[in-house]
Amino acid sequence: MNVALIFAGGSGTRMNSKGKPKQFLQFYGKELIVHTLENFQNHQDINAIVVVCIEDWIPYLHKLVAKYELDKVLKIVAGGKTGQESIYNGLKAVSSLNYDNPVVLIHDGVRPFVNEELISNCIESVKKYGSAITVTPAIETIVTIDDNKIQSITDRSKCFHAKAPQCFYLNDILSAHEKAIADNQTNIIDSASLMKLYGYELYTVKGNFDNIKITTPADFYTFKALYEVRENQQIFGL
Repeated sequence: MNVALIFAGGSGTRMNSKGKPKQFLQFYGKELIVHTLENFQNHQDINAIVVVCIEDWIPYLHKLVAKYELDKVLKIVAGGKTGQESIYNGLKAVSSLNYDNPVVLIHDGVRPFVNEELISNCIESVKKYGSAITVTPAIETIVTIDDNKIQSITDRSKCFHAKAPQCFYLNDILSAHEKAIADNQTNIIDSASLMKLYGYELYTVKGNFDNIKITTPADFYTFKALYEVRENQQIFGL
């Protein structure tokens, strides 16, 4: 079994969205979170979807799920005080589905261009290696700075950006979260960092460059351009 765990807990302050979380802003007639969810809804190997959401917006998300017939969304749960706590809440919800140690694909609700090939490759990597961290190559020089002075320049060919989905077997990622809680580690930046901290080997999957995270107003214009490119590809068969 394969379960998508979608994190939609951000408040949208960097988007200047006047109180509406960025994941609920409309783009081309659909809320951003819906664009993201549909990629997993339409993938033949995804059996279920769990969404972690800002608690006050859960009723609204239930309405969207019904409106767009997202019947793979089986649970919507409230987020926590941190991203780490929110993901843990989602993992517990996945566990409550009583599947036998499913593959869990942890993904940002505001990363709408995850594609079918990437989802498939992530599932395959977890089944083969036990993990799948989506990465894209660094395309600019990486430097280390101390006191406004460059200390070192890293070989760019060995540098990648970690993105999402980040995928694991449920038992592994849930165990790591519980160890972190026991160790009072409560604000680890992402699942890859948490799993690395507790000694798990992490394998990578090359992601698509357009798998961007919509965080700032400028990202909206990037979304618009990428969306139009995809639409034209479908219309003209490019």
